Amino acid sequence: MIVFSKFRIFFVVCVCVLGGLFAFPNLLSDEIRQSLPKWLQRTVNLGLDLSGGSHIQLEVDIHSVTKEYLSNILNEVRKILRKQQIKYKNLRLESKKDAILLSFSLIDSSVNEEVVKFIKKIDKDLIVSVQEDGSISAVLSDKSIVKRNTGIVEQSIEVVRRRIDATGMKEPNIQRQGNNRIVVQLAGVSDPTEIRRLLKTTAKLSFQWADESVQPIVEAKGAKMYLPAPPVGVVFLPEERPDGTVVYMPIKKQIIIQGDTLIDAQASFDGSGQPVVSIRFNNIGKQQMYEASKNVNKQFAIVLDNKVISAPVFREAIPGGNAQISGHFTVAEANELALLLRAGSLPAPLKVVEECTVGPSLGSDSIAAGKTATILAFVIIAIFMLIVYSFAGTLVDLALVINITLLFAGLSLLGATLTLPGIAGIALTIGMAVDANVLIFERIKEEWQTGMRLLAAIDQGYKRAFSAIFDSNLTTIIGAWILYSYSTGSVKGFAITLALGVIISMFTALTLTQIFLVTFVRVFRLKKLPF
Repeated sequence: MIVFSKFRIFFVVCVCVLGGLFAFPNLLSDEIRQSLPKWLQRTVNLGLDLSGGSHIQLEVDIHSVTKEYLSNILNEVRKILRKQQIKYKNLRLESKKDAILLSFSLIDSSVNEEVVKFIKKIDKDLIVSVQEDGSISAVLSDKSIVKRNTGIVEQSIEVVRRRIDATGMKEPNIQRQGNNRIVVQLAGVSDPTEIRRLLKTTAKLSFQWADESVQPIVEAKGAKMYLPAPPVGVVFLPEERPDGTVVYMPIKKQIIIQGDTLIDAQASFDGSGQPVVSIRFNNIGKQQMYEASKNVNKQFAIVLDNKVISAPVFREAIPGGNAQISGHFTVAEANELALLLRAGSLPAPLKVVEECTVGPSLGSDSIAAGKTATILAFVIIAIFMLIVYSFAGTLVDLALVINITLLFAGLSLLGATLTLPGIAGIALTIGMAVDANVLIFERIKEEWQTGMRLLAAIDQGYKRAFSAIFDSNLTTIIGAWILYSYSTGSVKGFAITLALGVIISMFTALTLTQIFLVTFVRVFRLKKLPF
């Protein structure tokens, strides 16, 4: 005898009611949906191929990061050689094929091996060797280059994600492509100009000393600038003044405070009402700022992306370690700079290599085609079940409606993005949900034909069909999980939709249709199969 516990019936009813409640907002307009409680405002997001939007492909300039890193190694080598009073010549970086190497020669070649040991201590990943001509070269190992490049791309993706999230953009699709490219898809964005500019800004912040022994160079308006060679360890960086003139400040290459010690940045106003950016450091940054600020009356530069945005002078020590950046900003510029600094600096410059916009009309056509395909699949399957299984087919069709409702509720709660492959996953789920019921009904027929009573045949049919249904659906879920783990973009959406649909179809087939079928048999006191 089949007995449904009160808890089981209560659970099934609650799931169905809540599913309908969470799926319902997808049918409402944005205006009406905004008036609902926040927990009811979640809907399925439409992907780029359905809602239209922008597709941007970025290339990470890994070469420049490697060159910068080896430049720092070069400065360390120079310090060591001077400290040890070892004479050298032609200390430089060279680009050979796809590699960048540090190269120099010693006046006294007898200390070559000693110098090689010194350089290896700087970075264990350096391969240092003495060439046939007596020169010494150092290059990063292939293993370390692969590791560094992977880390740079992954960090760039994370920074890109944080920057876009900070703008309030809804459900961006950001993924890696190849070795050094990032694909950004922004649904509903028809003009990506601001986003593109935001992503390309490196936002690399540092605090460096100004070299007060060298005179700044003022750019003459309308004249082409030829900057003289700066002293060793100094570089000329531009600073734009309020009157529009550009002054090239002599800045020491040594960084006194790294930008990555910054933990927060907010736009605010100073005492005179001018927009500034208030910055807050971690404990390391606070200590570095305090130590640097002890150099009272010494000028330093706040450098952002190789441009001086402010060159103040320490008037007093700053025990708290927090500071303000002033650079004759507008309110919008201060807000944007604060956003960039909060999101973090990009480890490498990004270059836009491809950009396209998908129009909303194309998205509308895709939605219409997807709706038609899904409805057609539902109608054909519903008619098939009615023809083959008579009134029991009607119960399956009702369960199928609930199945689709629960699927949209689940996608809404997950905040999933629906794409064309996702719609294909929904259509596939409809077929798989009916497939489980077909197995169950055929198994009930077999039990009935052995002479069992109707309710006993139904009970045995569900029990003995369970293992086949569970095994087949489990393998599908495993396949969907693998597809999600190793695929990108809209294929992931298909995998999510498929896995969620399979789980829901098992619930409706093994629980909901059983309650419907047994209730129908008991109410009408049937003695024969209703199909």
